[in-house]
Amino acid sequence: GIMLQHTAPTMASTSTAVSDSCKAAISAQHSLKRARIIFSNASGTPKNTLFVPRVDEVLHSRALTRKRLMLYGSRGTVSSGDKDRNGTATKSSSALVVSNNDNNGDNKQGGAGEGAIVIAKNAKKSKASVKIPTPKWHAPWRLSTVISAHLGWVRSIAFDPTNDMFATGGADSVIKIFDTAKACVGAEDALKLTLTGHLNAIRGMVFSDRHPYLFSAGEDKMVKCWDLETNQVIRHYHGHLSGVFALKMHPTLDILVTGGRDAVARVWDMRSRYQIHCLAGHENTVGSILTKPTDPQVITGSYDNTIKLWDLAAGKCMTTLTHHKKAIRALAMPSFENTFMSGAADVLKKWQAKDGRLIKNMSGHNSVINALAINDDGVAVSAADDGTMNFWDYHTGYCFQKSQTIPQPGSLDAENGIFAAEFDLTGTRLITGETDKTIKIWKQDENASEISDPIDMVSWRKQCLAEARQRY
Repeated sequence: GIMLQHTAPTMASTSTAVSDSCKAAISAQHSLKRARIIFSNASGTPKNTLFVPRVDEVLHSRALTRKRLMLYGSRGTVSSGDKDRNGTATKSSSALVVSNNDNNGDNKQGGAGEGAIVIAKNAKKSKASVKIPTPKWHAPWRLSTVISAHLGWVRSIAFDPTNDMFATGGADSVIKIFDTAKACVGAEDALKLTLTGHLNAIRGMVFSDRHPYLFSAGEDKMVKCWDLETNQVIRHYHGHLSGVFALKMHPTLDILVTGGRDAVARVWDMRSRYQIHCLAGHENTVGSILTKPTDPQVITGSYDNTIKLWDLAAGKCMTTLTHHKKAIRALAMPSFENTFMSGAADVLKKWQAKDGRLIKNMSGHNSVINALAINDDGVAVSAADDGTMNFWDYHTGYCFQKSQTIPQPGSLDAENGIFAAEFDLTGTRLITGETDKTIKIWKQDENASEISDPIDMVSWRKQCLAEARQRY
């Protein structure tokens, strides 16, 4: 202790004599004395022999639950207060436990409660803890037929619901309808019909599966409905302020959805030609659209790098996905699960369609992705501006083939971009529309097997481990 010598009994003389350091020492002495009184008996016995007010366990657990929800949401992870008085985690605790173990997966944490999440201290993720999905084997795709019919870039492709014919739209403002079977074998009489009426490039087409109608949209701001029995335009849908880049039909309702350079998606009543909704919210061109029978019934991808999920009944945006860093020009959805795929110049992404949760990234292109397509066998194809086509196993994200299209003789080497890609209804033929003004038909190699074209599991395992380290 510090001994203080008082020179005079008066308060004035004491305050002038005691320095600042002496005051601090006296204050510390008093604080220590108060602490001893609070935390021990006069005889110095431990704290747990003192009277401690009883805590209501129900109220205490509710308070911890509220705090856990507030801090961590519904995951219910940590509560530093969820311990007994000896400082160990209680049985009901789901505290995070830090492990110093090696990557052998043996975590022996004393005092950890059931359901505790064990986090390894070392930054390197355990290889044993990463689950490597096994890709399904798919035969490689080979070029089968080349059709030269258009006088401009082939910008859109659509298949008839019966799979008997398909239509292509080009930058020459012309729609051409081909017989599917004859076109696949390269017959000269494959071309059935040519429809003229647009004034600019045709960017979107779709056949109605309930009516003998073909819908087309172009850069001339026009959306047309063609009657295939008379081969004439029977309806126009007026309203877009600029070129129309995407067109889709609702699978169960008589509704048409179009999007374009005016940064909105317009919902049309197919029969009355009236606009039902104007889905506004994007800041740039709406380049791709998906429609579903369940919410969100409309999904739009835009050049402003975002994807929006729309409530069709209210005409309002439910969710905006901002994960992409580049313009989204292509969306595709499989028929066998409630997911969808988006393509941009940075990466391909797979999403949960219900809530927009990101499932997986798939990288492999170094160019703008213009087209995506998925067949019922789980093969996804992405086609890019530089003529590259990547084939993916949709379930796992494994790229089983990378190919490069070849421009037809007489074209420039730069004219090898792919603008449109669609599988036929059987999923055995792939048709692409390209910048060399040709329509190319691809099919699977019939002579390929798992022995001749095996899955490269070594590189796939390395890729999965690298993604896991990057993610966590």
